[in-house]
Amino acid sequence: MNTENSYKHKKPFQLESGKKIKDLEIKYHTYGTLNAKKDNVVWVCHALTGNSDVFDWWRGLFGENRLFNPKDHFIVCANILGSPYGTSNPLSLNPATGLPYYLSFPEFTIRDMAAAHQLLADHLNLKDIDLLIGGSIGGQQAMEWAISEPKRIKKLVLISTNAQHSSWGIAFNESQRLAISSDRTFYSNSPDGGSKGLKVARSIALLSYRTYGTYVSTQIEVDNEKTKDFKAASYQNYQGEKLIKRFNAYSYWYLTKAMDSHNVGRKRSSIEDALKQIQAKTLVVGITKDVLFPVEEQVFLAEKIKNSRFFNLDSFYGHDGFLIDTEILTQEIGNFIKSAVTENQLVNLHKIA
Repeated sequence: MNTENSYKHKKPFQLESGKKIKDLEIKYHTYGTLNAKKDNVVWVCHALTGNSDVFDWWRGLFGENRLFNPKDHFIVCANILGSPYGTSNPLSLNPATGLPYYLSFPEFTIRDMAAAHQLLADHLNLKDIDLLIGGSIGGQQAMEWAISEPKRIKKLVLISTNAQHSSWGIAFNESQRLAISSDRTFYSNSPDGGSKGLKVARSIALLSYRTYGTYVSTQIEVDNEKTKDFKAASYQNYQGEKLIKRFNAYSYWYLTKAMDSHNVGRKRSSIEDALKQIQAKTLVVGITKDVLFPVEEQVFLAEKIKNSRFFNLDSFYGHDGFLIDTEILTQEIGNFIKSAVTENQLVNLHKIA
C-alpha cells in the first residue's frame, strides 16, 4: 500500500538556533504495512532536491520485487524541512503575516531535519527503526538521528556522506548561492524568483555530481569540425531548465546552507565522540570517483563508528552512482542485512544458553 500523508505538529517546532516554526507540516510517503512486532520499518532520508516518493527516484533499490519492497517492509520517507514538496519551507505561509516566508524563513540545520524526522516517527508510534538509510545530505540526516537516538536505530546505511561538511563542499554550495543571489529577481518575493540563478546553480552542482569520465563518455562529440552547440553545453542547460520547473531558488538556498552546517561534533565533545554514540550496526558506502564526498570521508566514518563495515562502490558515475548502480548496492546492502540478522540470532542463542 502506497500512501501520501501530511503531519501537522501542534506545538511550535524549536530549531537548533532557538528560533521556532509555528504550524510545522511534514509531508511523507509510506509503503507497505507495519507488522505486529513493529520491527520491519525502513526509513529513507532523501537527498538535496529529492522528495518523499522514494519509489520514484530510487527505483532499483525500492519497489515491488526489489530489496526494499512493501510486501516485507514498512517503508517511510519524509519530505525534508525546507524542501518544496509539502513540508514547511520558504514558500509556506507565515502564520504571522499570512504571506509566504521567502527569505524570512528561519535558517535550519541538518540536526533540525533529523529532529523533524523524530517528531514524525513519534507521531507514527514507531519506537524502533529497523533500518535507516540515506545518501549525501540524506546520509547526514541519518547520521545525526542515529547519534541523537542511538537506541531507536537498529541498522544504519550511510552512503556518500560525511561527519562534517567539507570546505570543498561548502565552496561548491557558496558558488551556487552566488549564482542565485546574482539574479535580482531572487529578492522579488515571488515563487519563481531567482530561477535564472537556480539554473546556473544546478549547472555548477552537476559538475560535482558526475566526473570527467562521465562527461567525456556521455557528451562526446564525433564531429571534428564543430565549433558551437556542443552536447555538454546542451546537457547543462537542459538539466538547469528541468530543475527550475520542479524546484525553487529559496528552498535551494536554505538547503545548501543546512548542508554547510553539518558537523556532528557541534555542541558535543568531538566528532569522534559523537560517532561513538551510534549503536546501530552500520554499513558505510563510499564511491571511488565521488568528487563531492571523497571516499576518505566514508573511510573515516567506518573507522570511528563501532560495529561498522565499509564498502567501496567503484562507480563510473561519481557521486550520483548511489542512485544509478543500484544492482551492486542491492547485493551489498542485502549481505549487510543478512549478516546483521545472523549476528542477532547468535547473540540471542548465547543469551538462551
